[in-house]
Amino acid sequence: MFDTSTSRFSKFLLNHPDVAIHNLDSLSKKQAKQFYKFLADNTVPWKVAILIDSTLQARSSRHPENAKKFNHGKGFVIGHQWTNIVLVVNDIVVPLKPIAFYSKKYCKNNGLTYKGESDLVVEYIDGLDLKKYIGPHKSHEIVVLADSGYDAKKIEQAIVRKKWKFIIALKKCRSVKSERENENTNKSSGWSKVADLFRKHRWAKWQTVRVPTNSAKRKRMEFRIRQIVGYLRYVGKVQLICSEFKKRPDGRRKYLACNDLKAKARQIIIGYRIRWAIEIFHKQVKMFLGFEDVATKHFASVISHVHWVYCAYILLNNSPPGISDHCRSLAEKQRMVEKIISTKETSRVIQMLTQFNGPQRYKEELQQRLLLVS
Repeated sequence: MFDTSTSRFSKFLLNHPDVAIHNLDSLSKKQAKQFYKFLADNTVPWKVAILIDSTLQARSSRHPENAKKFNHGKGFVIGHQWTNIVLVVNDIVVPLKPIAFYSKKYCKNNGLTYKGESDLVVEYIDGLDLKKYIGPHKSHEIVVLADSGYDAKKIEQAIVRKKWKFIIALKKCRSVKSERENENTNKSSGWSKVADLFRKHRWAKWQTVRVPTNSAKRKRMEFRIRQIVGYLRYVGKVQLICSEFKKRPDGRRKYLACNDLKAKARQIIIGYRIRWAIEIFHKQVKMFLGFEDVATKHFASVISHVHWVYCAYILLNNSPPGISDHCRSLAEKQRMVEKIISTKETSRVIQMLTQFNGPQRYKEELQQRLLLVS
């Protein structure tokens, strides 16, 4: 009889990480090609969005391999960091192979070269061949969305090299300057912090932008924004957007940079809101698919576990056979899958009994099983 103990399963994960990685890569390519048409909101000029964000996989202690202490904003978290790269095609989230963050200690023990997250993201972007996922496409139809944690010149330069567009939230201290300042100064002078730039250029008036939400009640969110065409240091010419909630001007302003000079301010705001899909993805894999339910010591087992979790996410989003279209949420699909699995044997017996000579065949099967037990 097959041993289903926890230790046996951990060994299976440890010995076959390449199988998990291969299956996730294969499923990602298959689903992206199946759903590649356009972004759900056809008011934006891009067809595919690449979302970049990291999440922490909490562990109970620092004893497992590669576990590290991270400052999560609301306190320290012990565990592993994963930088996720997902595609959004036709309102479908397709996770690609994630980037594992290796600590300096783990790199030293395993003969690896330590690299920061920015360097790992740049390598990933340089090596990402979208033709394998969505087939032939135009580079200007691709937009990369990221929060201020990925506001780094190396990452933005890598996106520009690919001839993709980007919408990235800027740090308040990021160096920028307006078109006029660029004409009147040399390359090394005239730069100011993005928050100071908007403070100096009062001529850029506030305008109201209404953005639809995902709510069934068809509500709209109202932002007030200011827009300046300028230059992002070490990157090039961009559109700079200062935005805040119109009804809640509490000083928490967000500064965005977009290198698509033809995009309208409203399209940039709508495009950046698509980035929220990766936050929902993180929430779903943790709540419903056991992303953090791993108790292995070796990090290779953790790699296998994470890749299999993402495979399960893709399969559930692809509406498995027997699941009706009205099951929209991941929780509903998960419950339907559990129901199908629990009634699988009953369905098999009913099918056998309705076949020719079915009752006799089922009687013989029961007798063989009784003989095995005895």
